[in-house]
Order: sequence, then structure tokens, then C-alpha cells
Amino acid sequence: MRKLGRRNFIAGAGLAGAGALAAGLPAPAIAQAAPEIKWRLASSFPKSLDTIFGGADDIAAYVSAMTDGKFQIRAFAAGEIVPAFQVLDAVQKGTVELGHSASYYYVGKDPTFAFDTAVPFGLNTRQQNAWLYRGGGLELLREFFKDYNIVPIPAGDTGTQMGGWFRKEIKTVDDLKGLKFRIGGFAGKVLTKLDVVPQQIPGSDIYPALEKGTIDAAEWVGPYDDEKLGFNKVAKFYYYPGWWEGCAQLSLYVNADQWASLPKTYQAILEAACARAKSMMVAKYDTQNPAALKRLVAGGTQLRPYSRDILLACYKAAFELYDETAATNEKFKKIYDAWKPFRQDEALWFRVAENTFDNFVFSQQAAKK
Repeated sequence: MRKLGRRNFIAGAGLAGAGALAAGLPAPAIAQAAPEIKWRLASSFPKSLDTIFGGADDIAAYVSAMTDGKFQIRAFAAGEIVPAFQVLDAVQKGTVELGHSASYYYVGKDPTFAFDTAVPFGLNTRQQNAWLYRGGGLELLREFFKDYNIVPIPAGDTGTQMGGWFRKEIKTVDDLKGLKFRIGGFAGKVLTKLDVVPQQIPGSDIYPALEKGTIDAAEWVGPYDDEKLGFNKVAKFYYYPGWWEGCAQLSLYVNADQWASLPKTYQAILEAACARAKSMMVAKYDTQNPAALKRLVAGGTQLRPYSRDILLACYKAAFELYDETAATNEKFKKIYDAWKPFRQDEALWFRVAENTFDNFVFSQQAAKK
């Protein structure tokens, strides 16, 4: 049905173009022959994670459908073309035209990348969308990415993540000291302030590291993906919430030179494909995580909340880090100074309506009313 509707639209546009030519005017661009394009996409994720890697496949399928197969994208899993954490470099250099990754993997280059994925104690998924599309966030990020010859497009989100798997219980702030914790993004620098030893390890390598005791704890996404990777088999305690990822946005990286070469119609289709993939990924995780969490708990996983003292210590450390970083990094400061007041306004709104509604309904469900 989707293809048929689009063909009808093109047919109508073609008739309009014929009339314009008869009047001595140029035909609309959409009436002109669309070019055939084949691009490669390097993902930071393994194919075994059907939801997070599947976002790239969703984008490719949609683009192909909307161009009658003339714009083809082939997605490659982490390691097939480049390793998981080299996707940004590959797109920047033009090794591939596209990448699908989490920008906070690259905070070693510049901590400003964190805003494109997740900042600890930052925005949730809906708030991130509001900031990107109506709060000026996307414009700020695209200006930043110009230095890397990349046009970023929001192209996925996991929702709020879990707080990780631990081989032992974590009850106090002191229990964190010396802990070797696989954690991505800016959160590692936050935890360094609490004497944690952060480790950035690709998803496919986490299980053996946890099993061998090379690391003491690991976070990834949430119940559905974590179950697939088998973390429950090598770590007993599962903590929540993942305070470092109120959302975890994924982005499609487009080489800027290649982007400029695309017809405007193809640009619009690619952006629409990314928006659809982002929405579908949230829906998939929200559907798959509840059942996976039930299975994990039934299988012996010990579900634990982080203590308030731990959350408070991490919160304090996070905002100390942001102020320190803003004082020395102008690019970070430019985005942070716009992001912080937006976050404050969003928090006020969500406290008034969203959070009040959710808390009441959830309390009634817990009481089985």
C-alpha cells in the first residue's frame, strides 16, 4: 500500500510537470529521473542484537521502499568493515558513507559528543526529542559535527536504561571504590570521581570480560539485550536505574560530502527513515523489556535499586564534572549553556503532569487495584 500511494503521488507530479513544460516552465525535480545510489553503513553493534542493530536495517529498508530500490543501503555489523568504536572515523574519512553509532563512544575526542546520546542525569527520551526538534539541540549538534565532516541524524533510542550487572551487591558509595565497571560515555568520567575504574568495551566483548573477572560489573542497555548477551549467567545482581542514560539516542552519521551530493528528495527520505527507526526502536524496547525482565527475575536474577546515597553522590559528581568541563571546553559550554535551562523547564513540566500521573497509576497497579 505504501509503494502504491507513492507511485500515485509521483504520477500526479509527472502530469503537473508535463503541464509546466507545455507552458514553457521547468519540470519539478521529482519528475526527473532519480539516480541509482548504493551506500555502505558501518554499525557499532553486533547483528545478534536485533533491536539496536535492527535500526540500521529498518533505515535501509525504508529508504529502498520509498525510492523503488534506487537508493540502496547495506548495513554492516561492528567489525565487518571497522571495529565498533571506529565508526565515526570511518564516516569522517569517507571509508563508508554512513555510520550508526552512539556518539558518547567518542567522548575521548571531545566530551561534547555526549549530548548527542546521553548525559548522566539528563533528559529522558521524550525530553531529548523536544530538545532536538524544538529546542535548538539538533542545530547545535550539527554545528559541532561540522568539524568531523559529518551530518548527524537522530536514528534510534533505547529509552531509560538499566543500571548494570554486578558480581556482588553495591550498598554504599564505598562499595564502588576500585570497581572495574564496563560503562560507556561521559558516565565513566563521573564515576572516576568516586574511584570507580571505568572500562569501555564493545557489546560483543562484555560477557567474556565479566565471566573471567576482568571486570567486576557491566552495563549495556536493558533486560531484552542483556538477556541475549547472557549477563545473568555470570553476574547475579541487576541494578536500576541507569542514571547515566535517561535516554540513549543513536545517530546516523552521514559523510558531509556525500550528504551534499544527495538529491534533496533522497535527503528528505533518509531523514524520514531515521525518524521512523527511532520511533520503532523505542516501541520495540518498551514491548520487549517487560517480558525479558520477568524471565530474568524468575531465573534467579536479584533486582536491586541503587541506594539514595549512591544516586546523590553520582548526581553531585556529574554536575561538578559538567561545570569543570564547561570552564575549559568552549564547544561543550556552548551546548551545555543552552541544554541546562531547557532541562530545568522540562523537569518542571514533567513533575506537574507526567510524573504525577505515572506515579499514581503505578501505585494503584502495584496495589492490584
